[in-house]
Amino acid sequence: MKALVKESAGPGFVMRDVPEPRIRDDEVLIRVRRAGVCGTDVHIYDWDAWASGRCKPPFVVGHEFAGDVVQVGSLVTDVQEGDRVTAEGHIVDGRCLLCRTGNSHVCPYTKIIGVDRDGCFAEYIAMPATNVWHLDDSISYEIGGIHDPMGNAFHTALTAEIPGATVLITGCGPIGIFAVGICRAAGASRIIASDVNPKRLALAKQMGAHDIVTPAEADAAVKRATDGLGVDVVLEMSGVPAAIHQALALVRVGGRVQMLGIPSKPIELDLPKEVIFKGITIYGVVGRRMYDTWHQMTRFLKAGEFNPEPVITHRFPMADFDAAIAAIKSGDAGKVIFEIA
Repeated sequence: MKALVKESAGPGFVMRDVPEPRIRDDEVLIRVRRAGVCGTDVHIYDWDAWASGRCKPPFVVGHEFAGDVVQVGSLVTDVQEGDRVTAEGHIVDGRCLLCRTGNSHVCPYTKIIGVDRDGCFAEYIAMPATNVWHLDDSISYEIGGIHDPMGNAFHTALTAEIPGATVLITGCGPIGIFAVGICRAAGASRIIASDVNPKRLALAKQMGAHDIVTPAEADAAVKRATDGLGVDVVLEMSGVPAAIHQALALVRVGGRVQMLGIPSKPIELDLPKEVIFKGITIYGVVGRRMYDTWHQMTRFLKAGEFNPEPVITHRFPMADFDAAIAAIKSGDAGKVIFEIA
């Protein structure tokens, strides 16, 4: 089969003919139809410090996808050939304390497809049946293929109390823009989206942000929207140190900061001033809650109040992977999709 491979320790990917995966008795084989390209793939493509410290080439890249089940292992009873599916890309051990107490999203033994094992930028992928998520007939392969990043946005937003809340979203990459639409559908009273990129701010506006601002304008916008109190909730999606400090400054006393963005380096915080004496709650977001987040996604999508389609701005055949990566790095893209079959 054709697959996009991280062949060696260095920049770039290569398209290769590789063996089709062989499934175990508890796995299924999926024909990939659509796959999402994300910032993690860019890190691996560039072979930056994170990628070189984490990944061990050669392996097939990619962790966001949807497709059709074409083969089922002998122990699998709840997935059938022909099912339209996506999958949770974090493969956990299922037996540790965290997995057995409903916290498998932070399982210390997690293996991520396209990072720690072969991924989905390929014609076929083998997945444990327990990770498979059936797609409703109303959900396209394209939307199914971006359940992973949407799930990050749902997890970030809906573990806070959003109905009636004033919300600041710092960082309007695709996940931040998804979060705008989720907060709007969940009944936020005011959504302020902050970014330096005009195109991404325009997408945030299209997804339902009441105010779109640059970071320099965010302080004044929050003061106007909250009578100087500060927002109830901040969704910090950027990982930029200045944005993290701004999130802590602009959340109200007793408010909540949801942290998804990952700083590239350690940052200093004035804990008494920024956190302790404000009495705020900080929540670190890792992936998607298994499988609470997935049920929330399906219900929001089926209800029709949340439509992620405007966030998808670019579509490429998998062979045009260099152009797909360049589109993300340019800052001109929302969500980028590979059309594989």
